[in-house]
Amino acid sequence: MSEAVIRWASGPVIRARTEALFHSYEALAVGEAGLLGEVIQLNGDEFVAQVYEDTTGLKPGDRVTGTGSPLSVRLGPALLGRIFDGLLRPLDCADDFRLTTGTLSCETLQFSFEPAVEAGARLVAGEPFGLVTGKRDHPCLPPPGVSGTVRRIAAAGEYTDEQTLCELEDESGNVHALAMSEQWPVRTPRPCRERLPPNAPMITGQRILDTLFPVARGGRAALPGGFGTGKTILQEAIAKWCDADVIVYVGCGERGNEMAEVLDEFPQLEDPRTGRPLMERAVIIANTSNMPVAAREASIYTAITVAEYFRDQGRHVALMADSTSRWAEALREVSGRLGELPGEAGYPAYLSSRLAGFYERAARVRTLGGKEGSVTVIGAVSPPAGDFSEPVTLHTKRFVRCFWALDAERARARFYPAIHPLTSYSEDAGRVAPWWQAHGNSEWAKHRERLLTLLGQQARLERMARIVGKDALPAAQQVTLTCADLVNDGLLRQSSFSEVDRYCSPERQAAMLRVIVHFLDRAEEAVQAGADPSVIAALPVLAELARLGEEYGEDRIAGIEQLWHAIDDAFHAIGGSVDAVR
Repeated sequence: MSEAVIRWASGPVIRARTEALFHSYEALAVGEAGLLGEVIQLNGDEFVAQVYEDTTGLKPGDRVTGTGSPLSVRLGPALLGRIFDGLLRPLDCADDFRLTTGTLSCETLQFSFEPAVEAGARLVAGEPFGLVTGKRDHPCLPPPGVSGTVRRIAAAGEYTDEQTLCELEDESGNVHALAMSEQWPVRTPRPCRERLPPNAPMITGQRILDTLFPVARGGRAALPGGFGTGKTILQEAIAKWCDADVIVYVGCGERGNEMAEVLDEFPQLEDPRTGRPLMERAVIIANTSNMPVAAREASIYTAITVAEYFRDQGRHVALMADSTSRWAEALREVSGRLGELPGEAGYPAYLSSRLAGFYERAARVRTLGGKEGSVTVIGAVSPPAGDFSEPVTLHTKRFVRCFWALDAERARARFYPAIHPLTSYSEDAGRVAPWWQAHGNSEWAKHRERLLTLLGQQARLERMARIVGKDALPAAQQVTLTCADLVNDGLLRQSSFSEVDRYCSPERQAAMLRVIVHFLDRAEEAVQAGADPSVIAALPVLAELARLGEEYGEDRIAGIEQLWHAIDDAFHAIGGSVDAVR
């Protein structure tokens, strides 16, 4: 192992002198305590490293030892249902784990193993050699790039995740010892057979997202918003209700009290699919703002590596990152200590490339084993004072296809989710339209476009109404405002704390969308026929439609369709009164 001596230290950054050979991004053991570090800059006989733990007590002359391998984490069956720090070291029950530098080990935890191949069989990359059975079956795969003939396979039984269960001999005669778990460098994307184009939405259960701004499976979405706009609550709602197989939630640099709420509430959530604890298919990575700043930078890469690991098993994974702004601030602090020339707002010049490297690891893929898997990334952004023109938000918009802009005014009006429909967008909408057409709404794209147009007209007319008054507007424009209010209250408003409306299935969303668009059609016809806008606004069926989400739950979808006839009856009555006046 290579050794060096610390020459200079400043917070998480150290400089060390050596005559040995070190590699870029090599993991290090720093000082007598063996603190985890990583080489980030090489310069002749000196290198610069960042340390992922508290550096109090480090001094010039302390030893630095190279591990010979990049910063890596252990991936295996012990991940699901657990809470870790930014370096994938367990926080929930440390007594059950043995912590080692940069790795997760579970020597005292045993898992039930069943072999899937026999000795002499040919095993290719991505093909499981066994299965961990339990609450959720967990396939045991050889690491990417490893294939060959099975020389030995363990019998069914109880084993730790580090025990050798399979010996594989490759074409060169090298023997690979395979266990339930494997080591993987966090900065290296895991390979796949091919990347597939997105063709289906990841259903979040939130109508404003699924109906207006859908994100495709394997897609990338940004969730920017100022303080108090509901980023964390919305991400928790998506994590609970989205149709992903595995949830990876990373709290990157968030305030300790907010992260404490997540750590307290998340394990208590019930999985709506199975009725069992949601944590059985979730991994939480907690890295609060008072933890070492360098570890905050690593936590994002740790999380995406964990997500890719489950993707390679043929699962659909949703990664929630809260928030990438705190991650960018960690980059800025370390860059400043390195003396690098600052870019815009003090961020390093490579901020854009780092954001790209993170978001581009989201994908829908064909795995090495031939299965379909995906990683969908939803990254929260916390722009100072809600300023979307700051660098992190602007650069993030370049690499995401969905932009869910949270609005402070809507949040103050208690309109949740507080996503502004005019500053948000989804480039995935065209790709997922065929899916919606095949699942109960043949005119989904047309209806979506109509709602967005209506909401744009509402913003323009409200500015006029503040000047001349709503009653001074033409009748058609007054009805436009009435219809826009219905869309906001009856379709887009949705409470995460409502027992009835916290989740909305695609079937209920399609039914609600159809019946509200039908009301819009009849309202336009009525006003063109001379109906009074105030009469339309006073229709009892309008008030019922405004309560659609709360009154018609998943067990009353058929009742939503029956409102179609109630709308027709109401407008027939208006038509009769118009004819009588004439």
